[in-house]
Amino acid sequence: MSFSASIITLFPELFPGPLGASVLGRGLSDGLWSLQATQLRDFATDRHRSVDATPSGGGAGMVLKPDVLAKAIDTVAPQGDPRPRILMSPRGKPLTQKRARELALGPGAVIVCGRFEGIDQRVIDARALEEISIGDYVLAGGEVAAMVLLEAVVRLIPGVLGGADSHADESFENGQLEYPQYTRPQSFEGVDIPPVLTSGDHGKIAKWRAEQSLELTRARRPDLLDPRKS
Repeated sequence: MSFSASIITLFPELFPGPLGASVLGRGLSDGLWSLQATQLRDFATDRHRSVDATPSGGGAGMVLKPDVLAKAIDTVAPQGDPRPRILMSPRGKPLTQKRARELALGPGAVIVCGRFEGIDQRVIDARALEEISIGDYVLAGGEVAAMVLLEAVVRLIPGVLGGADSHADESFENGQLEYPQYTRPQSFEGVDIPPVLTSGDHGKIAKWRAEQSLELTRARRPDLLDPRKS
């Protein structure tokens, strides 16, 4: 069974967007994964197709209503659907390569794209939504965040990138940042490719790459080397 992604959103026309291009789009066409975007307003019960209301207790903005969203979730993922239910939210746990890989090995995901000030906490609790964040900042909605999540996940599905080792040495795969990459021409603006990379000595190349990876990680993301973070 291929990876199946279902998106609940107020803007289904935004999908597949960049997910339909390049190798991800080819994987979509080849049936390695599937994508369905569902319009949340289709589950509204009034003639205005209302999906939000003012926050209880006062405050700015609007909140997505729990009854409308719950109905959408239950329709897209009825009882027995094994896929995790995810809410893209700035207050969620940060998306990691580890979580992306776990999702890629599963049956898919149901992803809720928030809007306005957020969604009613009761539907988060009642439908066991896993809140995931893509960074310490706030977007206008969850659609772009959902695309980021899906790109991180879908590229890990076997066959999407081609070779099984295509992402073996990438950043975060081994707990460190990736080493610098070089290609022809040999000299660019007076700077040559490091000689070790053209030496043909694979042992020395592997050692150089490991050293560079560690050095970059220490300089830019020392938190990755902190055992207390693991």
